[in-house]
Amino acid sequence: MITAHELTKRYGGRTAVTDLSFTVRPATVTGFLGPNGAGKSTTMRMLLGLDTPTGGRATVNGRAYAAHPAPLTEVGALLEARSVHPGRTAYHHLRALALTHGIGRSRVDHVLELAGLTEVAHRRVKGFSLGMGQRLGIAAALLGDPATLILDEPVNGLDPEGVLWIRTLLKSLAAEGRTVLISSHLMSETALTAEHLVIIGRGRLLAETTVADFVRTSGADSVRVVSPEATALARLLTAPDVAVTTSTTGVLDVQGTDAEHIGRTAAAHGIPLFELTPNKASLEEAFMNLTHDSTEFTAREPQGASA
Repeated sequence: MITAHELTKRYGGRTAVTDLSFTVRPATVTGFLGPNGAGKSTTMRMLLGLDTPTGGRATVNGRAYAAHPAPLTEVGALLEARSVHPGRTAYHHLRALALTHGIGRSRVDHVLELAGLTEVAHRRVKGFSLGMGQRLGIAAALLGDPATLILDEPVNGLDPEGVLWIRTLLKSLAAEGRTVLISSHLMSETALTAEHLVIIGRGRLLAETTVADFVRTSGADSVRVVSPEATALARLLTAPDVAVTTSTTGVLDVQGTDAEHIGRTAAAHGIPLFELTPNKASLEEAFMNLTHDSTEFTAREPQGASA
């Protein structure tokens, strides 16, 4: 189990993380989400003892990371996959790590096979693609057969087969009772992999919940309505908690109420409907709704290409 208790980190006059508390429990994959600059990397570094908190504390399985006598067997971590000496082979990189903890050659061979790197085990890392480097980083995280995994952007650089592989692997590790924390910017992949979420923005906790509950309560569900009297219907639907927008004549996008209410309102006023389609929110839509005020960098909508 991973526990963050009132974590705070300041760099000079800038505060990267503020009073951040959350728990990552065993037997589930937890997604750690937030916009760029939210403090995810800083938090993960504090969990692993690479940065010292200005305030608060972080523990893994009841202890600070540095207090574990054999940390590779407690926590497998991937923060930067390419932090490997380029002149070493994949095998010798893992073998060197294994020797620090008395881990045998058979385990090195096993994680190389697990990561699909057996055929390139004796190639120098400097010749590896981004995806191969990512697989090596994951193999290193698994080397000590740890009960806890902390992985930053684990699918970065992987091809579709690799993405499916890591998704299946993480779920299987959680099913074994391990604690799995993954940071990612890929909402669609997180929705397929994670069951629980910790979401931060500007260094503060925004949500700690399940994926299903977060999407369900996000308010991002909408209903597409097509009617020749869309303007009149929009006026009838207007309410404090209902948002009605239109981008095309005769088409409404309605948030804050359901298709049944819209249909009954239209029927009561004799307004014909050509389409009434509920659209369930995605994790990406729910995430954007929650974090729009916490985004550090916001791009403008394109206005069209100039001639």
